[in-house]
Amino acid sequence: MTNNETSPLLAPYALGPLELPNRIAMSPMTRFRGDEDGVPLPIVAEYYAQRAGAGLIVSEGIWPSFSGQSGWRIPGLVTEDQVRGWRRVTDAVHAAGGRIAAQLMHGGRMAHPDTRIDGGHPPAPSPVPLPFQVHTRYGKADPVVPAEMTGEDIREAVADYARAARNAIRAGFDLVELHGANGYLIHQFLADNTNLRTDAYGGAGRARFAAEAVRAVAEEVGAERTAIRLSPGNPQFGMAEADPAPVYRALLAELDPLGLAYLHLTEAAGSGYASLADLRPRWSGTLIGNVGENGEPTTREAAEEVLRSGRADLVSFGRAFISNPDLPHRFATGAPVAPPETKEHFYDHGPEGYTDYPAASAELLAAAR
Repeated sequence: MTNNETSPLLAPYALGPLELPNRIAMSPMTRFRGDEDGVPLPIVAEYYAQRAGAGLIVSEGIWPSFSGQSGWRIPGLVTEDQVRGWRRVTDAVHAAGGRIAAQLMHGGRMAHPDTRIDGGHPPAPSPVPLPFQVHTRYGKADPVVPAEMTGEDIREAVADYARAARNAIRAGFDLVELHGANGYLIHQFLADNTNLRTDAYGGAGRARFAAEAVRAVAEEVGAERTAIRLSPGNPQFGMAEADPAPVYRALLAELDPLGLAYLHLTEAAGSGYASLADLRPRWSGTLIGNVGENGEPTTREAAEEVLRSGRADLVSFGRAFISNPDLPHRFATGAPVAPPETKEHFYDHGPEGYTDYPAASAELLAAAR
């Protein structure tokens, strides 16, 4: 199954006005290739352009405000220098024939004063610290107890998402994806153990913040350019959701009528919740599925099964895209898929383990010599 007549992964797909050549999405992956001012380094443009064969690229998480910065040298979308830096990236992707969405990632408690340019204290739904040490610009440090967000803090965070979304479109991104997964701020509002609030954003209202943030972005840049990533029940980074189904069903009931570009839904290992099977019938628009979270990297065969079952319209791959910049081409031609790289260079700041993986054609030519 190595051509588009037999593999659903290689079938084209119309995502709103975007014509995708295949149903293979590149997952967002934090790589720490920003400078100390949060501007993406020049090699970021090369990295994403190398992977422009994906039907859709979703960028690494980008902070929407200084208070939302989670890691040192993670890039932002706040300053004009950052917008110009991302414009270089999107121009390179488009020149290579690709399409790219900006993922907006507010860290919430996933931060520390020493990971932030402004040195500020991280905000969160409730004062519940991370259960592990964090990496800062000075090395490992004990987590801090985040400041519980006030009503004004919540309103400002929602407005920050909208401003950053506008900056993303100015920077040339085709779409904007809000990061509501993997323990970041929106997920912190959704989860049991990180949202202990007793106001309208807690308890039965845990989905309210996510819905408000999505609506604000949709109003700013258009629902057809707005998306959200969710990972129901994902225990990553100390999160706990005893019964995620009612929360996410309620959230999708709020979001589905908006006509968003897509829902990016992960089915995380260890969650105990078959999110794709449960929520697909509750989502009438495009759904990007991910089945590699916290487990083995997604294989072509696993992705094809997801598409054939109807649980998703596209499938996102993460680690496979690191060592295979031309992953769709390899699937289409039957070229070998390189195994995922070790994490040794995942979070460095240079080209090693980032832009130095060859395309299959280059590998085959080298072998022929």
